[in-house]
Amino acid sequence: MPTPNHPGMGLSPVELRHERPRRSPFGYRRADVDHLLESATDAYEVVWRERADLDDRVHELESELARHRETEEAMRSALVSAERAADELRAAASRQAELIIRDAEAKARDLVHGAYAERERVRRETARLLTEEAEFRLRLRALLGATLEAVRDHEQRLADATGRGEKQGEHTQLMPPVEPGDYTGGD
Repeated sequence: MPTPNHPGMGLSPVELRHERPRRSPFGYRRADVDHLLESATDAYEVVWRERADLDDRVHELESELARHRETEEAMRSALVSAERAADELRAAASRQAELIIRDAEAKARDLVHGAYAERERVRRETARLLTEEAEFRLRLRALLGATLEAVRDHEQRLADATGRGEKQGEHTQLMPPVEPGDYTGGD
């Protein structure tokens, strides 16, 4: 209810304390007291409604705050879980990488050892083939020498056999004389 000091507004607590109804011979004037009570009641109702509205708003805000706190806690839990999962994935990836590296190193060692073994096998095979070649050359030289000696002996026998029937001084040589060192096989 509007007051003389504040039209359109209820009484404030300070105004209510200082508001005094006018006196009449038998006490306060009834109309003034009724008006004061009505103004005080209106102001009290406004405050009561505002307080109730504020209580409702506080309850809404507390509920919203509780929801936000639950959401925050859920997000913290999710973040902790995500960090833990990321740490576990990192650790697993690190272990996997170490296993891959060890496996690759083992395979590399096996390849190197295999290459060294193959090189040694080829070296031994080459040495064996060179030895066989040298032995073959020796046998070939011996064979050629023996063949040459057999040819010379044969020529000599032919010459001796044909020389008896021919005149002396006419000697036919079928093969020129060859020294044993002439057939070395290119060495």
